[in-house]
Amino acid sequence: MRRFVVLAFLVLGIVLGTLAQGKVTITVAVYPDLDSVIKAILPAFNALYPDIAVKLEVAGYGDHHTKLLTALAAGKGVPDVAAVEIGYIAKFASEGGLVDLSQPPYNGEAYRDLFVPYAWQQAHTTDGRLIGMPADIAPATMFWRRDVFAERGVSIDEIKTWEDYIEAGKKLTYDADGDGEIDHWLVDDAATVAMILWGGHTRFFDENGNCIVDSERFVKAFTIAKQIRDAGLDARIPAWTNEWYEAFRRGTVATAINGAWLMGHLKNWIAPETAGLWGAAQLPGGTYTQRGGTWYVIPQASEHKDAAWKLVKFLTTNPDIQLRAFEITNAFPAVQAVWEDPIFEEPVSFLGGQPARLLWKEAVQRIVGVPTNPNDAIAMEIVSDALTQVLEEGRPIKEALAEAKQLIERRTRL
Repeated sequence: MRRFVVLAFLVLGIVLGTLAQGKVTITVAVYPDLDSVIKAILPAFNALYPDIAVKLEVAGYGDHHTKLLTALAAGKGVPDVAAVEIGYIAKFASEGGLVDLSQPPYNGEAYRDLFVPYAWQQAHTTDGRLIGMPADIAPATMFWRRDVFAERGVSIDEIKTWEDYIEAGKKLTYDADGDGEIDHWLVDDAATVAMILWGGHTRFFDENGNCIVDSERFVKAFTIAKQIRDAGLDARIPAWTNEWYEAFRRGTVATAINGAWLMGHLKNWIAPETAGLWGAAQLPGGTYTQRGGTWYVIPQASEHKDAAWKLVKFLTTNPDIQLRAFEITNAFPAVQAVWEDPIFEEPVSFLGGQPARLLWKEAVQRIVGVPTNPNDAIAMEIVSDALTQVLEEGRPIKEALAEAKQLIERRTRL
C-alpha cells in the first residue's frame, strides 16, 4: 500500500511538473465592463485548461482600441486575444494584422449556425475573411423614465411612430424650476438618435460594396434628428460625459435611445439609485437596429494562437458562458440558443419588473446586417460630418448626403 501511495505521488509529481513546464500565459486585452466577464469565467476556463494562464490588460474604450491599432501596425507588443467593439471593427478589417478564423486550424465557419445572422455577417469582411468571433450584440431600445412620463401625463403606449415620439417630446421638454430656461428634455442627443437609426458604424455600403448613404434610410435618420433638434427637444449632451451620467441620475432626459447594454451600466454604476424608475420599449415606427456589439480577435503576431483560440471559443461558443456574461453586463448574447433560457422571460427589477429581455429577443431577430466593409470607418467620419452640417448649420439633408456619397466614393475610389 505504501509503495502504491509513493508511486501515486511520483506520477502526480510528474504530471504537475509537465503541466508547469508546458504552461502558457496568454494576454487578453479588453475594455470595461468586459474585464468583469473575463474575471468571472476564468475559474471555469482554468478548470478546463489548467495549462493556460490568462493575463488581463484593461484600458478605457478609446485607449484600448488605439493601443491595439498601434501594436498591430508595429507587429509587436500585441495581445494574444483582444476585444473589438463594432465602432472599430471596420478599422481593424482595413488595417489587417488579424488571423482569418475561417482557415485551418481554427475552422471558425463550423460555428456559423450558433450565432445571430447579422452579427455573423459583421464578423466577415467583404473579401470573405472571418476576423472575429461575436461575443455580444446590442439591439437598440428606448429606455424611458416612468416617473417623468407620469408627471407630465404621457403614456408610453401612445408612442407608436416617430411623429408620436416628437409630439410627446413637447410635453417632456420643459422648464422645471421656472427660471425661463429649459432644464428637462426628451432625449440626450439628436445626433445619437440619427446614428442609431442609420445603422451605427456599419451599413454604409450594400453587399456589393456600393455606397448607399443617400438612401431613404439615411434621409429618414437625418430627418428625425433634425426635427428633434429644431424643436429643441434634445439636451445636446455627448455620451460618456459627466453631464450624461448626471442627466440619467436626475431624470432630466425622459428617454435614452441606445443599446440594451445601457441598462447594465445604469444599474451597475451610472445611476443604480434609479432602479425601478425606467422602462424599455421598442423604437418607434417599427424600427429595428443595433447600437454596439463585441467581437474577440486574435492578432497574427500572437505567439500563442492555439491557446488564444481555446479562450475565444470558450467565450463565444459556450452557451453557459454567454449567459453568465449577459447576467453580469446585460450585453445581449450573440449565441441564439442562449435566448431560450428562462431568464429571458423573468421580470427585470431595474426596469420596474418588466420582462424587457423579450423585447430585445424580438428585436435582434429583425435586424438586417451586411459584411463589414473596410471602408466603413471612412464613411462613418464623412456621414457624421454631414450630420453636423445639417443639425448645426441648417444644410439641406439630401444635399449633405449627396456630397457625403461623393466624398466617400472619392476617398475609397469606388
